[in-house]
Amino acid sequence: MQPLAEIQPRETFREALLAPGEGKEKIVVVPLQGLISYSQEGLLGNNMVQDLKRAFEQAGNDSDVKAVVLLVDSPGGEMTAGDAIYHSLAQLREKKPVVVYMTSLGASAAYYISCGASWIMSNESTFTGSIGVIISTLNYENLFDKIGLKSVIFKSGAFKDMLSGSRPLTEEESAYVQGMVMQAYDRFVGLVASARHLDEKKLRDGVADGRVLSGLDAREAGLVDQLGYEEDAFEKARELGEAPGAKVVAYRAEFGLARLFRLMGNAKMPKIEVGLGQAASMRLEPGRLYLLPAIYAP
Repeated sequence: MQPLAEIQPRETFREALLAPGEGKEKIVVVPLQGLISYSQEGLLGNNMVQDLKRAFEQAGNDSDVKAVVLLVDSPGGEMTAGDAIYHSLAQLREKKPVVVYMTSLGASAAYYISCGASWIMSNESTFTGSIGVIISTLNYENLFDKIGLKSVIFKSGAFKDMLSGSRPLTEEESAYVQGMVMQAYDRFVGLVASARHLDEKKLRDGVADGRVLSGLDAREAGLVDQLGYEEDAFEKARELGEAPGAKVVAYRAEFGLARLFRLMGNAKMPKIEVGLGQAASMRLEPGRLYLLPAIYAP
């Protein structure tokens, strides 16, 4: 007998009509919401990264889809997860136009991803930018002293416990971690400079210092192409897709048979979802590289 994982059908997103149009041509809206992380459970795939990649693949292979709108409302998240989504979005852009519209938030990793689009839009009051990298840990050495606990560690190398909260970092450890952060930062800034056709040095000396910008300031700085509302993003997608009469549909995930098989295989209780994104907790995990505004760091 075949395992459930081998016989389950491949699920696809269903379409929900947002705005009527003429004929078969359509603009697809894909939401990107909440903390960007491999640990966020997926609706069709194992995690949110797989969900978004599957949505981009479905839109890219549908000849009736003339353009895609990525609807972003996210403070950012893990760098590696953001980079994987960016790469997939850039591949989709090679097939058809992609418009990013940032609603309340489109910062850090969410902005990183947005750089893979053909056109970036936001509201004047959107919080975006936050071009920077952060890694954190907690130091509980004094707390241990107060309650009479002591951490005992056996390690194979000098750097093996460099983010342990039981002691301060050494100068060498601090320099090493800072080097990793700057390596990731260099990639982030280089990607923004290339995608937005901006001078990298001016970017580093200017808004790429981790600050959050309003949509209005981001437009002035060249991080955003256009200010407007969601409906304007739909119109821009119709324009870029050369489909003025296209209807607008959103991808939704249903609780189908394939997902039931997957949940049974994982021995988890099913949860019915109605969207492609999930609200995420802001509990950051020590030792991971994050592209997030400082207000979300512990």
